[in-house]
Amino acid sequence: MKIVINAYSARQGGGQTYLLNLLSHLPAVNTPQIEVFAPVGLELPEHQNVKRVHAKWPTENPLFRAFWERWILPRYLKKTGADVLFCPGGLVVTRAPKGCKVVTMFRNMIPFDPVAMKALPLGLQLFRSLLLKRLMLRSMRDAHLTIFISDFARGVIEGLAKIPNAVTIPHGISSIFRRQETLLARPDAAGNEPYLLYVSKLDVYKHHREVVQAFGSLPKALRLSHRLILVGEAQGPNAERLKSFISDQGLESRVLLLGSVPYEQLPAFYQNAKAVVFASSCENCPNILLEALASGRPVLSSDVQPMPEFGGPGIGYFSPFDPETIQLAMKEVLESEALQDRWKTAALRQSQRYNWASTADDTWSEIMRIGRKP
Repeated sequence: MKIVINAYSARQGGGQTYLLNLLSHLPAVNTPQIEVFAPVGLELPEHQNVKRVHAKWPTENPLFRAFWERWILPRYLKKTGADVLFCPGGLVVTRAPKGCKVVTMFRNMIPFDPVAMKALPLGLQLFRSLLLKRLMLRSMRDAHLTIFISDFARGVIEGLAKIPNAVTIPHGISSIFRRQETLLARPDAAGNEPYLLYVSKLDVYKHHREVVQAFGSLPKALRLSHRLILVGEAQGPNAERLKSFISDQGLESRVLLLGSVPYEQLPAFYQNAKAVVFASSCENCPNILLEALASGRPVLSSDVQPMPEFGGPGIGYFSPFDPETIQLAMKEVLESEALQDRWKTAALRQSQRYNWASTADDTWSEIMRIGRKP
């Protein structure tokens, strides 16, 4: 069986992590031949059945890439006898030739979240999200198989359109995030004080302002004996507004805005935190929450779905829209060692449900099942 993967949209973050883990866990029996169109800077795992292929067409520009996908890629699929075209980015503009099945994924929740959409200002980003919503729905309606990464997201989409063949396969957790017997060394950037950690890029639906406000309203003794560390991309207007808010609240010495840190350093930040906070209100499969669960620390999470779907019943929850509930969760966990023990035990137990080997096995099984169908 020949599977062609169009991964040109996997230019950063989760898209690349997903692809690399998928290609690192290939079926041991009846391994398919896989050809991958991927960004030049993405180094693929070496395997005799995996071949990188290149479009003889500029694909950096989205419009040029769409032209290639619509008019040139179908000819390639027909010429090479591809059995399956897999588009993990979620947008399919390719009309596959007869006999070639199309598999897509649903990854981007923002166009389908009314609260997140309402927060977008009038302009290109809002227009792009509205257009994406329409095109992704059409892609999923027309595909032979759609892979969802949470039951919550699947329910949202199936409430809007009839998806002919759908499965739910959540992401896994990289082994580097799993707590080992020996604790990783504390990062120098974290300083010497106990800290609460929030890892996420700055965006309105990530609720950094509410988290900072909650931390600032902790009892003085807790606030002065702990710091709040924010890790994640911190550029642009959202970052400037957050910095101003931190200053206005007089929290410059207690809230540390680190910005992005190298991916391989994140496990040490997680494992040395007093507790890990995740306050997003718009997710599909919350990878950061999964990483936090595996770290062996107490986890405080947004109560907006799909976070409870992934976090399970044993960790701490709060409303990301209400700083008071965030503060209460912070206060409870910082003041009670017994609660810390219960929540970190529950987090570790829940994290065992998610691993990339199982994700890859289920994914290849479904793709190959579709490819074998007449």
